[in-house]
Amino acid sequence: MTWQMWLAFVGAAILIAVSPGAGAIQSMATGMTHGVKRGYWSIVGLEIGLMLQLTLVAIGLGAAVANSILAFTVIKWIGVAYLAYLAVRQWRTAAIDLNAEVDRDVDGGRASLLVRGFLVNATNPKGLLFFLAVMPQFVVPTTPLLPQYLAIGVTMVAVDMVVMGLYTGLAVRLLTWLRTPRQHTMLSRVFSGLFAAAAVVLALVRRGPAAA
Repeated sequence: MTWQMWLAFVGAAILIAVSPGAGAIQSMATGMTHGVKRGYWSIVGLEIGLMLQLTLVAIGLGAAVANSILAFTVIKWIGVAYLAYLAVRQWRTAAIDLNAEVDRDVDGGRASLLVRGFLVNATNPKGLLFFLAVMPQFVVPTTPLLPQYLAIGVTMVAVDMVVMGLYTGLAVRLLTWLRTPRQHTMLSRVFSGLFAAAAVVLALVRRGPAAA
């Protein structure tokens, strides 16, 4: 991969990360209820899920999943069910004092946040389809593939961590602007609605044409 091609991929990675999706919603919801510091546990989980998808694409399993009606459908509906679960969970946080929750310094729940972030990306076949379409454009098949995949993976994770961190911080900033319990409830329910909308969008995703 040349420097010019790598810089082009950085631009693509930024566009991918910034575009609103389930990962951005998860980052903002976690920032709202846990703060920036603990929110990074969820972001690490998101990146592990992202690396799983990139690895599957790199070794060819991503194409197999995309071309298998059963595998694609099973993964898709697991993702839909999980996003719906997060929507219900977020709705129930409406009764919690969010400022007190963010300010509380507790060590527990880190593994839960990490797993939650991982599942958001790992159960989203839309990401697999995207990487299948984009990644080949930045890979030179006549040169060793492993260094190129590593460069793509490291770059994508680094960019995504920065962007998800910004989304998390934005949610915390929103929380400081909202002072009353009613406003906190409204914000929490907005994020619940966003999770539900993400579930609907994922449910409408269709498998692309099978490879010849």
